[in-house]
Amino acid sequence: MNIMDSENRVVLNVGGIRHETYKATLKKIPATRLSRLTEALANYDPILNEYFFDRHPGVFAQVLNYYRTGKLHYPTDVCGPLFEEELEFWGLDSNQVEPCCWMTYTQHRDTQETLAVLERLDLDTEKPTEEELARKFGYEDDYLKGTVSWWQHTKPQIWSLFDEPYSSNAAKIIGVISVFFICVSILSFCLKTHPDMRVPVIRNITVKTANGSTAWVLDKTQTNAHIAFFYIECVCNAWFTFEILIRFISSPNKCEFVTSSVNIIDYIATLSFYVDLVLQRFASHLENADILEFFSIIRIMRLFKLTRHSSGLKILIQTFRASAKELTLLVFFLVLGIVIFASLVYYAERIQANPHNDFNSIPLGLWWALVTMTTVGYGDMAPKTYIGMFVGALCALAGVLTIALPVPVIVSNFAMYYSHTQARAKLPKKRRRVLPVEQPRQPRTAGQGGGIGMPGSGPMARRMNQVKTKDLGPKIDAASAYIGKAGGKMAQLL
Repeated sequence: MNIMDSENRVVLNVGGIRHETYKATLKKIPATRLSRLTEALANYDPILNEYFFDRHPGVFAQVLNYYRTGKLHYPTDVCGPLFEEELEFWGLDSNQVEPCCWMTYTQHRDTQETLAVLERLDLDTEKPTEEELARKFGYEDDYLKGTVSWWQHTKPQIWSLFDEPYSSNAAKIIGVISVFFICVSILSFCLKTHPDMRVPVIRNITVKTANGSTAWVLDKTQTNAHIAFFYIECVCNAWFTFEILIRFISSPNKCEFVTSSVNIIDYIATLSFYVDLVLQRFASHLENADILEFFSIIRIMRLFKLTRHSSGLKILIQTFRASAKELTLLVFFLVLGIVIFASLVYYAERIQANPHNDFNSIPLGLWWALVTMTTVGYGDMAPKTYIGMFVGALCALAGVLTIALPVPVIVSNFAMYYSHTQARAKLPKKRRRVLPVEQPRQPRTAGQGGGIGMPGSGPMARRMNQVKTKDLGPKIDAASAYIGKAGGKMAQLL
């Protein structure tokens, strides 16, 4: 009975830890590595009668438990990608993880997505190697052959100088100059609208007096910005034009450079300056020429260029991108609440006599509901009746709850990206490489010993001694018992 039971069992040595189970247990999940075990496999040891796998023993404990119970659990002391790699080796599906472990198991996928996003944001401040630059700018073959031209060697340096502010001290100086001109341009655009910074345009007008004579009258028709702002704009836009041209010429990918959102804002804002000059020169006599100046507001968008110099701004923008669903849900609930409470307050104010009713229509109530739900409260419109006040209280409470619910998700996304960025910055860049070389298995020969010069001192001899001891142990015990009994009988006869 014991002999038949031992024949139905199988020993699995995984990472130095021996596991023993029944062969029928491994047949419960077909089409897997363990269900196809045969003694003809290379990892089968006929001497120890076991199969050896150089895999993670902690994960295999859960794998073997899956064969026994049919439930796959995730060990918390193992990283998610390692667990997936082990399951793939054993031929198991990772989607079979139990619901109780699913949330813990899938956390690594969110982490990998976050790291992939941070990789696309290009937050790395380390200087790339020459091989990486050659791969990025498309002359890797020339680099390997050693035939790099002067322009191929200079182009990455120019690009790093103007597009990667942290690549060198010179790039930091260029970045400071770029930020200086951006701030000066924005400040000039705002200050030139101040009344004290504008110069009145005075015209001489000929009028007729009461006695029929003519007189000259000075008339202030309009005001223009001081001429100093024009020269400031010229200097700033000259730098912006120079910067765009240099970055375009030295960019590794022209199509990607042109379609970048920050670059689109940059050259549209710069182009608006030259369009404004042309309009002032040839279209200043038109009546509605001042309306065309409205389009110069695009220059304010140059502030987004600061994202190239600040990783925090990149993370903030990426946070809003990652929270797009929550923000869309917030806007939907706000619009829904605005329409509902605007309609309620309109009819609530009309139920009772109210001579000072501010809500003459539902569109006017929309403005009040928006201001109330966002907790701004200008006070220009307010309900006067008790029913209207009750509707206003409900509107304020609904606004607080609607806005407060998505905020933790946005804050959590920002904290996640920021923490991963900080951890990524502290991660060592130069890590030791592990060669993927598998040790070849030596063939067994009849007279091969384990050691050099001592045939009986190798691992093969130790295995043979272990097997011999294990096989002869019961026989030695039986012989010792028989000799003890014989000695007792002889003592009695004497």
